[in-house]
Amino acid sequence: MTDPPPSKKRVSIAEPAASSNGTNGGRSIAPRRSMGPKQMSLKAFTPDNYSDDEDDKFFHDEDVVSGNTTGINEPGKGWTNGAITPQFTLHPYTRSGRLQLYSHHRRWINFQSSWSRIGAGSTELDAVHSESSSGKSVMTGCLLDEARTVRALVAQLCECFYKQGWATGTGGGVSIRVGGPKENRPYRVFVAPSGVQKEDMVGDDVFELDMDRNVVQPPKTPNLRQSACTPLWYVVYKHVPSAMCVIHTHSMYAQLATLLDPTEQSSVLRVTHLEMLKGVGNHSYDSILEIPIIDNRPSEDLLANQLEQVILKYPMCNAVLVRRHGVYAWGDSWEQAKAQCESFDYLFETAVKMKSMGLESGLVPVSGSYREDEVMEVETSPLAKKQKVETTTTTTTTTTTTTPTPAFNAARASNNDHDLECSTPTTIPLVPRDAKLLLLDIEGTTTSISFVKDVLFPFVLENLDEHVSKMDADALVESFTALRMDVEALDANHPSRVQMADAFLDFDMADLVAVRSSIIEHVKALMAHDVKATGLKALQGKMWKAGYNSGELVGHLYSDFIPMLQWCKSNDVKVCIYSSGSIGAQKLLFGHTSEGDITSYFDAHFDTTSGSKRESTSYGTIASKLGVKPNEVIFVTDLEAEARAARDGGMTAVMAVRPGNAPLGEEAKQELPVVRSLLQLCGAD
Repeated sequence: MTDPPPSKKRVSIAEPAASSNGTNGGRSIAPRRSMGPKQMSLKAFTPDNYSDDEDDKFFHDEDVVSGNTTGINEPGKGWTNGAITPQFTLHPYTRSGRLQLYSHHRRWINFQSSWSRIGAGSTELDAVHSESSSGKSVMTGCLLDEARTVRALVAQLCECFYKQGWATGTGGGVSIRVGGPKENRPYRVFVAPSGVQKEDMVGDDVFELDMDRNVVQPPKTPNLRQSACTPLWYVVYKHVPSAMCVIHTHSMYAQLATLLDPTEQSSVLRVTHLEMLKGVGNHSYDSILEIPIIDNRPSEDLLANQLEQVILKYPMCNAVLVRRHGVYAWGDSWEQAKAQCESFDYLFETAVKMKSMGLESGLVPVSGSYREDEVMEVETSPLAKKQKVETTTTTTTTTTTTTPTPAFNAARASNNDHDLECSTPTTIPLVPRDAKLLLLDIEGTTTSISFVKDVLFPFVLENLDEHVSKMDADALVESFTALRMDVEALDANHPSRVQMADAFLDFDMADLVAVRSSIIEHVKALMAHDVKATGLKALQGKMWKAGYNSGELVGHLYSDFIPMLQWCKSNDVKVCIYSSGSIGAQKLLFGHTSEGDITSYFDAHFDTTSGSKRESTSYGTIASKLGVKPNEVIFVTDLEAEARAARDGGMTAVMAVRPGNAPLGEEAKQELPVVRSLLQLCGAD
């Protein structure tokens, strides 16, 4: 029988010997409470017997003596199933143990000498010395030890991301690359497996691959598959040569950030003027970060081509969002990738919560950020500068080219960046302090202009022929008569009236085919010049009703609208709607929104039957119907002519500035209060 291996030095926590007078160095000693059987069975563990030999911590002398080491080297055996008693965990819970642990021992398993910085270079604020930020391997001469360490690190990272809610249900994963030309050896890529609970992963579950995705060393745990993310990690390594770690998470905020655009057509998420921009690499506080968004696919490997395209298109960004899915982030070390992934997630959460407040994360703030002088423009990234208005002057001509800001809600509408970024400060009225009632326009105020122009109007034109063909004789005559009155009410030189000048000559109302054809011509002529007319709106309302009922149409709302309505309801502030769209169309839109039916929030609806929105008398009529004085009403709209008419009618008028609304004139910004969120109107008794 062989002798047991010598044990390492063990120092007992036994009570120090007392002096003959019952004291210890002159100090009285309180009697120590006796330990229970379980405590007495544990070996004393103090910083004096702490060992750098990791294996020694996990083996027990009695196991070695008895030869009872069965299962210790098998995959998955350890604390979690009770195979090893966590005796040494007493160490961090003693004062001296904690002192040593937090003085010298980092919590993360590592295979390099230090934690690497975000970004390249150093400043006078950095602690620079020979061992700091060098990132040199400490696994000299033992690639097997390096591999074992990296595998364990992948498992540790996956557990960390699970605890953060980023890798639930076996989702997400980590890939770490080591070696390469700088170390004069081939790259090796360690990837997490698929279908394994990330909080219970061990190093034995991790694959080791080469750069051709060949398996160099399979996991010890049998029957595992490589992560479905593996092809995407290799896309990053191919096009970002400095990348040494790629992280994929199913973070809730990453997913929600891709849904801030209700149309789900945006190609980027824009974020600016947030401190954590410094943590994502290549950006500062006042940069405009553009995080590309790609559409999700049925399986992860199908994302490879999209991922490749956006990495090449957005080389300054170290992450890519996948719509309704999650995010991929990378860095030139696992530390940098982790820190950047955390910073990105912070920005995603901020963008989502700003949206709920009615704020856009991609807009430069009007105030609250330091400027060297009042007129100096805030420094922006090259990407942001491309989005500004560019003016080129030659000796003979001046050409102005406007590039619209990629706004979520109105990509094809007018560029109103100037109104959004530097509107003239004005006194904003508050409810219920300054008024008892809010009267709101719809287009450009509660709902995106692009929803009306790019969704509702095209729906009418695309379905007009079919709708008219199904109308009976009475409905045809009624609609034709109303549309004819719309045209006759226009000025003689109005383009829609000029276009329809010959429409009524020798017209036979008994000819239903001709009536149908004329209705279609009237609708197209009026819509071509954006005429707001009662007969047209009635026909459009009937068509939209069919679209909403079928689910083909879903009303758009700005994210601040529901919180504003809830605030007004809780503070007894009445909210009414006044739109050029018919009352029926208004109720259809608000009855079929992405937030469900919200019509219960409104006290009244008004349309052009109460008068033109550009005539001051209309606002007096509405106030009379509501039983209030005009000066007790705040009217909010995106059109200057309507705001001036409301002001002349005695109401307090406010301009709503939304991305994509028509730019405001300088006089309007000087004369009228301007808000970017309806929540700015709430807050005073």
